[in-house]
Amino acid sequence: MKIIYFDCSMGAAGDMLCAALADLYTDKEKPVRMLNSIGIPGVEFKLEESVKCGITGSHMKVTVNGEEEGPETFEHHHEHEHDHEHEHEHEHEHEHDHEHSHHHHSGLRDIEHIVRDHLDLPENVKDDVMAVYRIIAEAEGHVHGKEIDEIHFHEVGTMDAVADIAAFCLLVNDLKPDKIIASPICTGSGQVRCAHGILPVPAPATAYILQGIPVYSGNIKSELCTPTGAALLRHFSAEFGPMPTMTFNGIGYGMGKKDFEAANCLRAYIGENLYKSDIIVELSCNVDDMTAEEIGFATEELFKSGAVEVYTAPVYMKKNRPGTLITVLCRPDDKENVLHAVFRYTSTIGIRQTVMDRYVLDRTTIEVETPLGKIRKKVSEGYGVKREKYEYDDVTRIADKNRLSIKEVISLADAEDK
Repeated sequence: MKIIYFDCSMGAAGDMLCAALADLYTDKEKPVRMLNSIGIPGVEFKLEESVKCGITGSHMKVTVNGEEEGPETFEHHHEHEHDHEHEHEHEHEHEHDHEHSHHHHSGLRDIEHIVRDHLDLPENVKDDVMAVYRIIAEAEGHVHGKEIDEIHFHEVGTMDAVADIAAFCLLVNDLKPDKIIASPICTGSGQVRCAHGILPVPAPATAYILQGIPVYSGNIKSELCTPTGAALLRHFSAEFGPMPTMTFNGIGYGMGKKDFEAANCLRAYIGENLYKSDIIVELSCNVDDMTAEEIGFATEELFKSGAVEVYTAPVYMKKNRPGTLITVLCRPDDKENVLHAVFRYTSTIGIRQTVMDRYVLDRTTIEVETPLGKIRKKVSEGYGVKREKYEYDDVTRIADKNRLSIKEVISLADAEDK
C-alpha cells in the first residue's frame, strides 16, 4: 500500500502542502510543468529552494499577473502578518478598492465556474477542488451565520488561492497514494488582529474545520494552520495519528515564509506500509438462559449495530450448567453502539472488554463482468500473500436466478476474469 504521511508539527498551509508534494519528485521540473499546464488565468508556478534552520526544502512561489500574493499586496480582512505564503482565507463583508483585477469577491458558484469550465484538470480532480472549497465555505458560513450560497470569498476566491487548492489536488492525483495519513496538527497559539478586533488562534473558520481532528497549540505564538491547509487535510486524510510502520522512499520539505526558532516546514513522506494493523475491540459475555432462536436474532442485531464479527462457543458455567460464550468484535468508534446492543438483545448482566492490535491484509473489491451479470470479488493482499474470493451474495443471486450451482457460477466468473 502506497502511503503519503504529512508531518504537521509546524502547522499546515496550502502552499506548504503543495511544496512538500512537489519536493517528493526526483525531477523537480515535472510538477512545475504539470501545474503550469492547468491554465489558471494569469497564474505561474515556480518551485524555489528554501532553507530553514539549516534544512533545505522547497517553497512554492505562485505569481498572479507577475506578482506574488503577500501581506503587502492588498489590505487584508484579517489585518495581521501571515505565517505562510499567500494563505488568506477569510470572507470579506465590506468592499475594498484594489488595483489588481484578480482581487474580487467571488461566490461558490463563481469558483465552480472557474474550476469546471476553465481549468485543464481531470474531472475527479475538479471534484476534489470543489469539495475542499465547500469545506471552507461551510466553515465561513457557520462563523458568519450565513448559508453556503451566501458566502462571498475574497482571498479564498482569488486566483492564487484557486492555484493552491488545484495544485495540491492535482499532485495527489499524479502521485496516486492508496492512503493519506496526517499527524496531529499544530495550530499555533496567541491572537491575531483582524478588521473586527482581536481573534484567538486558530481562527474561527480554521477551528470549525478542525473539529474531530487531533490538534495541539505548540509553543509558537503565531497562526500556523490556515483554513485552506485544514480543509485540504480534512478532505484527503483517511486518518490522523503517528506515522505507521512504513518504508519510505521519498521525503519532501515544504517551507513556509516566516522564520521561527523551529524549522518552519511541513514534511511529506511517501512509501509503503508493509504491515497493516488496526485496533479491534473484543466484547464477550456468557449466557445460560437464551434459546438458539434468541441468540440467532441477537447476532443479526449485533451486526446491524456495527459489529464486524459475532461468534459463539459452548461453555460450562456455574453449577455445571451448559451455556454459550458470545464474542463480538467491533471497531473502537462503534463500541458504544455495540455495547448497548449486547445488553439489549442478550440476557447478560456484564460484558468483558479486551482491546487488541489486529494485523490485516489490504482489502479491495473489484467487479467481474460475466454474461450473467456483475460479480464482486474481494481481493486481500499483504505479508507476501494474495487471496481472492467472490462475494457470496452475488454468486448465490446469479446461481438462483439461472438455476446453476455455486461452483458453476464461480467457474464462469473465473473464465471471464482471465
